Amino acid sequence: MHHVFPQEVAWCMSKWVNDTSVLLAGVCGCCGALRPRYKRLVDNIFPEDSEDGLVKANMEKLTFYALSAPEKLDRIGAYLAERLSRDVARHRYGYVCIAMEALDQLLMACHCQSINLFVESFLKMVAKLLESDKAALQILGTNSFIKFANIEEDTPSYHRSYDFFVCRFSEMCHSGHDDVADRTKIRMSGIKGLQGVVRKTVNDELQANIWEPQHMDKIVPSLLFNLQQVEDADSRSPSPLQATEKEKESPAALAEGCLRELLGRAAYGNIKNAIKPVLMHLDNHSLWEPKLFAVHCFKIIMYSVQSQHSHLVIQQLVGHLDANSKSAAKVRTGIVEVLSESAVIAAAGSVGPTVLEVFNILLRHLRLSIDYEVTGKYDSTINISNQIIKEHEERVFQEAVIKTIGVFANTLPAYQRSEVMLFIMGKVPLPTVHQALDLRKPGDDANRMIQLMLLKSLLQVTIGFQSKNLLATLPTSFLESLLSASLMEDTELRLLVIEILLSLIDRQENRRKLSHVSLISDISALMLKVEKCSRQDTLFMKKHSQTLYRYIYMSCKQQNNSYIHYDAIYAMLAIISMELANEEVVVDLIRVVLALQELSLNNDDCLPVWNRCAIHALASAYLHFISQLTTLPAFCQNIQQVIETRQTAALYLLPEGVFESENSIPQSMDKLEKELLFLQNEISEAFAGSGYSSDRLGIPYIPQFTDEDRLSKRKSIGETISLQVEVESRNSPEKEEKMPAEEITYETLKKAIVDGGAMEEQERERRRLVVEKFQKAPFEEIAAHCGARATILQSKLNQIFEITVRPPPSPSGSTIGYGQTPPRSVPVYEMKFPDLCVY
Repeated sequence: MHHVFPQEVAWCMSKWVNDTSVLLAGVCGCCGALRPRYKRLVDNIFPEDSEDGLVKANMEKLTFYALSAPEKLDRIGAYLAERLSRDVARHRYGYVCIAMEALDQLLMACHCQSINLFVESFLKMVAKLLESDKAALQILGTNSFIKFANIEEDTPSYHRSYDFFVCRFSEMCHSGHDDVADRTKIRMSGIKGLQGVVRKTVNDELQANIWEPQHMDKIVPSLLFNLQQVEDADSRSPSPLQATEKEKESPAALAEGCLRELLGRAAYGNIKNAIKPVLMHLDNHSLWEPKLFAVHCFKIIMYSVQSQHSHLVIQQLVGHLDANSKSAAKVRTGIVEVLSESAVIAAAGSVGPTVLEVFNILLRHLRLSIDYEVTGKYDSTINISNQIIKEHEERVFQEAVIKTIGVFANTLPAYQRSEVMLFIMGKVPLPTVHQALDLRKPGDDANRMIQLMLLKSLLQVTIGFQSKNLLATLPTSFLESLLSASLMEDTELRLLVIEILLSLIDRQENRRKLSHVSLISDISALMLKVEKCSRQDTLFMKKHSQTLYRYIYMSCKQQNNSYIHYDAIYAMLAIISMELANEEVVVDLIRVVLALQELSLNNDDCLPVWNRCAIHALASAYLHFISQLTTLPAFCQNIQQVIETRQTAALYLLPEGVFESENSIPQSMDKLEKELLFLQNEISEAFAGSGYSSDRLGIPYIPQFTDEDRLSKRKSIGETISLQVEVESRNSPEKEEKMPAEEITYETLKKAIVDGGAMEEQERERRRLVVEKFQKAPFEEIAAHCGARATILQSKLNQIFEITVRPPPSPSGSTIGYGQTPPRSVPVYEMKFPDLCVY
């Protein structure tokens, strides 16, 4: 009898069951009990009625199964995507929401290596929802994508693309839905979707590069479009922390937050791609002219980018200004004003490594604007301009550029600001001694305007500049170029030069307390800040004091001076006395003022009566000021006595009689009594024994004129006439021939014998004065005098050499015929001079 063991029976039965199940699964695939487990688990999370929502108990089973068998996750995702597509097609939106909720929970729970395949199915379902024309489905897909964007994946994905989502979310940001509420919701969902794309890709080098131009050209304009919808952009705070709850719920607030996050994550190489779409958007929608939105945008940008990258934004703006060099003045003004606002926020890092390049570009556009204003067209090669240039708009642009230059300069350290000052001064077209220009040239107006605008720019750079070493800040070349402009007849030019000097010298901010020429009864009430002259300032005055004195003296001689110029000159004298003065400088300033008084008395320059009275008023105001500053009783008493006499007998010699009420000025001013004048010998006696050099004070100040002083009565660079013309006209042989020879008679000889003694006496007196001058005069004056004589001698020698080198005329007087070579001029180094002329 054959025995069957129980184990064999069990094995056979189990094998039969498995084979039967496989057969039934193939034959009866539609039966729910025979479907794969993951499909049954997915089907079980959907209730019979969609309003009941997701079956949570079955959802927990599906999640546990997905975690236990991660290799099934991609199949779960594919099946859910299949069901969702079917429900969308059948408009069963309740089940669509349940499917998305299940996908979200699975996505949050599973972080295995197979997540990438599941994500592909998930993104397909999100894209399906975003393609729908139903606002609710678009919002549902966006919310799911945002949840996915916040997940940090453990494994990278090399093939995933977000191009569709960037395009679709950008379209949603521009939604034009008929219903206002739905339109707002769709736009907000689009902004949130873009924010999700940025968060998902911006920090992952293995993801798609969201900084590429094709993506930035969609993302940034979409955000700006919604940011532009806010009614009063300028009234809103640039900081998101200060926004109200209502603002935070608007598309504009969401767009601003997304833009801040995008720019905050931008690296050095991505700034350009992020800023360029902003500039293009402002151009395309003509948003530079009402500047408010443009300024608001760049405030957001400057506050969002990393501080070390702020200069890249400035460079982009400057480059955009170059690209719009021939645009309308309003457009260029808007760009420049945005530059100005951005530079304030960026502070020290706004200019970047190429400091002078930024200023060079701004100055170039300033010059272009002047050319546009003068010529009336943008292109000199075209006679008829396509655009009408409005002068007042160009003036507004020029003022904006000057203001921006000052803003940029305020962000620089002292040494860089000094370089910018020298750079600007080097571009100012100033006259030279040997320059001869035609007065009728059309470019003369442009030259004058360039001078004014560049000096205004220089003034903006110097405002607030605290220089500790004026000797380094004001080198000789800079100072002489600047002061040469103060001798022009143009009143505005002269005033700008004095204001620039005041801005540089006034480091204690005393200028605003000395705004007008006046007799200050008690200077202690002004709370002036006076510090002891430092060693660097002493060296500066030793080197440049005579130059400053001479130009102050020459500035007072200008016939078209107004009360503003005398106010500035008075402030200059007072500021030098407080900032740069020691005992020697104070004495020299008093000598200069007394020389100005003598200038007004003699009136060799034929000044109008008002100017002469103004000089007397200036002298009285400064001497009254310096007497209180030095606190010498005898000096104060002498000055006060003269002022009281003037108040009684000659009010037109005091500031209140000249600058406040011009009715007191006489028609003519004859010789004044000594009681009305500040006498040099009396002031010298008052200074005796006080520590000041009374001997030096007794020597009258005589300014040493140079060749540049001949330009003092020229209106501008266009009216500068070469000195060579004057010299040749004076020494022309025709003039000498016309001069009659002196006739020698008996009376002439008798007069020469009688007057011989008087002539000898005058010669001895002249020699005595020369010796006394060389014994007591300051070294600077002697050096300046000798330098002027050396200059004249050199000019005469140059004329002699020029005449010597010039070829002699033909003996026959005939001209050189055709084909004949002209005689070769002998160079100077080949000429033979007598032994007495060679050393």
